[in-house]
Order: sequence, then structure tokens, then C-alpha cells
Amino acid sequence: MTLRSLIRHETLLALLLVLALVVLSFQSDRFFTVANLLNQGRLMTETGLIAIAMTFIIATGGIDLSVGSILGLAAIMTGVFWHNLGLPLPVAALAAIAVGTLAGLGNGLIITRFRVPPLIATLATLALYRGLAEGISQARSVRGYPDWFYVLGQGEVLGVPTQLWVLLVVAVVASIILAYTRWGRTVYAIGSNEVAARFSGLSVEKTKLLLYTASGFTSALAAVIFVSRVSTTRSDMGTGIELDAITAVVLGGASIFGGRGTILGTVIGLCLIQALKNGLSLAGITGDGTIMLIGAVLILAILASNLFERSGTR
Repeated sequence: MTLRSLIRHETLLALLLVLALVVLSFQSDRFFTVANLLNQGRLMTETGLIAIAMTFIIATGGIDLSVGSILGLAAIMTGVFWHNLGLPLPVAALAAIAVGTLAGLGNGLIITRFRVPPLIATLATLALYRGLAEGISQARSVRGYPDWFYVLGQGEVLGVPTQLWVLLVVAVVASIILAYTRWGRTVYAIGSNEVAARFSGLSVEKTKLLLYTASGFTSALAAVIFVSRVSTTRSDMGTGIELDAITAVVLGGASIFGGRGTILGTVIGLCLIQALKNGLSLAGITGDGTIMLIGAVLILAILASNLFERSGTR
């Protein structure tokens, strides 16, 4: 995939985002305000962190359906480590992130060592990790966190939500790695032709193992931010978030067959989805209508991208 084609797809997506913002601003005078836009940035951070790691995985031709369950498990473990085991909250949060990272490592080992297709492996661990979260929590939530903990999910730094700074840093670092490093080239090579990449001496298994481990890490990091934002832990946290993340990645130009995808495209796709959700909600459109429109935008973006490719203008 050439730089020219990447720019064309991302430019198309950016134009769709601008168009959506303009149209939705006429539907409600509350939509295009600084307070509302910053709040939407706050709400999309958890999905954004997961989508960034998902971009790498989908670029290799894989997928991770367990990210929502890992988020729920890490959220529960944050409360268990702090409330039940009496660990200091910073240590409990780090331990919960470690649990999520190990869960991602487990996915990677199943996929690379036992040659289980990513779809099947992560579908199984989706149920496994969610079951663990529900079993450990016993349908009980943990509340009463100290006020300083809420700075991560509810506070601001220089007038911008704290978690948005976290998302920005992760997005910039991930974008540099994917676009400008040898490891990023390896990711694309695996997605384009895994057999050829292996015969070329590239570390296919090691790369995949690191990617799924990183996916577990970002899911767990999102869990800690989620707990800080909503002030409680529940075993159903993160349910369905994997679909939002995959939608953002595919809308951003990544191919589910691998070999294509950028962090910038994913971020723009994520912003478009969040803008549609918020704008349509303020306009009084029901959840079903929002889902239908997001699906239509996704199809439109994919069709337009394919037309560019077939016409040779990409």
C-alpha cells in the first residue's frame, strides 16, 4: 500500500468526518460546543486504546475478540486487589494491568504455539475471561475509590480530559512504530503474505505474540481508566467494545485480510463513529437508527475505498 493511497483513504474519511460534524451541528445547538466535544473525547478513550492495538493485529490478518472480556476482567481485578486483598490502589491498578497483559499473552501463545486461528482462539477466550470476571466478582461491584483516583478518568490537564492525553501519547507512539520502524514493516509483511514473511526470515510468531500481549495491555489500561471514569467495577464492563474497536479500524482503512491499516485512519474512524453516536442521540434518534447509520457509513467508506483501488487512482 503506497503513501499516496493511504492519504487518499484518510482524506476521504476526514471529509466524511467534517461533513458529519457540520450536519450534526445543525441538528442540535449543544453538539458543536467545546464542553460536549471534550466529553466525547473522554468517552471514546477506552475504545480508542483498544482500537490502536487492534490496528496492528488486523494489519497482520488476525483479530482479537477477547478485548472486551479482558477489560472486564482487569476492571474486576482492580477492585479485588484493592478492596479484598488490601493492596495500595496504585499497586492494585498495576497488578490488574499485569493480569490483562497476561491474558493477552495467553491469546498469543494459543495462536502461535498451538496454531489455533485467531478468530477461534479469541472467541474462546472471550467466554473464558468474561466467565472469570463474573465468577470472581460474584455479581458484586466495588465502589468508594479515593478522590485522587478519579483524576485519571474524570479530571483534566490544561483543560483537556486526562485520558485524552493518554490516548494521544499512545496513538503517536503506535503511529511511529507502525509507519517508520522495521517492526512495523514486519507487521505489514505478515499481513500481506505470512508464508513469504516467514521464508524471508522475519520473526512471525514473535511478532504475533507481542501484538496480542500488547492488545491485552491496552485493554487492561482502558479498564483502569474506565473504572476511574464510572467510579465502580462490574463484571459486564467492556461488553461489545470489541465490535466498536473493529469497526473503527476497518472504517479507518485497514483490511481484514491484512497488509493494510494506519493509526491515523483508525483515529479518524473512531472520531466519526463517536460523533455520529453523540450527534444522533442529541437529535433524538434512537439507538437502532444510530447503529443503522454507522453501518451505512462503514459500507460507504469501504465501497469508496474499493472504487479508488479498482480505478487505479489510489
